[in-house]
Amino acid sequence: MQVIPKNTISFLKELKLNNNRDWFNENKDQFKSIQADIKTFAHEVKDSLNISDDIEKLKIFRIYRDLRFSKDKTPYKKNIGMAFHRSKPELRGGYYLEISADESFIAVGFWNPNKEDLLRIRKEIELDGQEFKSLINHRKIKEIWGDIKGQEVKTSPKGFNADHQHIDLIKKKQFIFIKKLKEEEILDKNFQKKLVSYFLSIRPFFDYMSEVLTTNLDGESIV
Repeated sequence: MQVIPKNTISFLKELKLNNNRDWFNENKDQFKSIQADIKTFAHEVKDSLNISDDIEKLKIFRIYRDLRFSKDKTPYKKNIGMAFHRSKPELRGGYYLEISADESFIAVGFWNPNKEDLLRIRKEIELDGQEFKSLINHRKIKEIWGDIKGQEVKTSPKGFNADHQHIDLIKKKQFIFIKKLKEEEILDKNFQKKLVSYFLSIRPFFDYMSEVLTTNLDGESIV
């Protein structure tokens, strides 16, 4: 079972302090070694998730920043990120890990639902928000992930009653859970196993959301 290389975070911290091409090129061999192990780690996590899930795509994000539209011209990111995408349209939700020079974390949920999916989620909460709340407040989810997070609109969305008892959820534009990680946890030999267990703990919420987003309000399949 592949572990996260011990020098990963120290490398990212050094990169943060020396974010230039000369330093990076001088240390490129170290980065390539880390990158190779991270790739192995990510594919092993994908394989473990696929025992009980269906991950159609793994994306490991490039260390190079896109500078075309940014005022910040530092060429490299100070983090390494990877995303695990479930097979659509039947399965919804996604898993994400970011190892950073600053604050590492994992996240799960719905980062940017399209307008049709967002409306469907809001309509479901309007119709039966108590089931939604009972899922996100399940003991195991709360113990690992805490409260649901995400950007929200300032006022009630068009067509929804501002006095609805679940307006706090209806106002959300994102439905995500975030768990911060300590450096020693990431570098622990059992991190891969723990990471998979963290991700799988959110499955009841994903199963519920997948059913919502593949049916209409009458419970009829739309896929």
